[in-house]
Amino acid sequence: MNEQIKQIAERLAGLRDALEIRVEDMAKTCNVSTEEYLRLESGTVDISVSLLHTIAQTYGIELTVLMFGDEPKMNAYFVTRKGKGVAVERTKAYKYQSLAAGFTKRKADPFMVTVHPKPEDEPIYLNTHAGQEYNYVISGRLLLRINGKDLVLEEGDSIYFNSELPHGMKALDGNKVCFLAIIL
Repeated sequence: MNEQIKQIAERLAGLRDALEIRVEDMAKTCNVSTEEYLRLESGTVDISVSLLHTIAQTYGIELTVLMFGDEPKMNAYFVTRKGKGVAVERTKAYKYQSLAAGFTKRKADPFMVTVHPKPEDEPIYLNTHAGQEYNYVISGRLLLRINGKDLVLEEGDSIYFNSELPHGMKALDGNKVCFLAIIL
């Protein structure tokens, strides 16, 4: 599995250890079985951003600490130069680049997300997390499934939605898609 996913898994285990959280309690927070949670901590399976967001909100830590391992330091402003945001490639299909990793006590988590095309017959992975989400398509075409409804977003389109509803995405036309995602 991807080295970055293993590092995220190590940070999850470290968080649980530091806060003295039982595996069963962490699994309950994540709404997964104990066995499934232990697989997440082992680094052998992908860990969704929505699950990391849930953990971060529940335990009062920055999402980017779990994703990238860096503690935010700025509290007045934080500039991310073009192409310089801290990035994690969860799988070969998804790359998240944090646009505010260095700002502490954020009220939102902005990411530049790149989704690479997958085979047409591959199902869309759905996830949920507390709060709301805003997506703005920079380039490409994106199929966004929200609560069973399929929406096609093209360059310049945006959507704001309840992220507690099951949602997932797929790049269309065999091309990658890039979009701004803000998780609130």
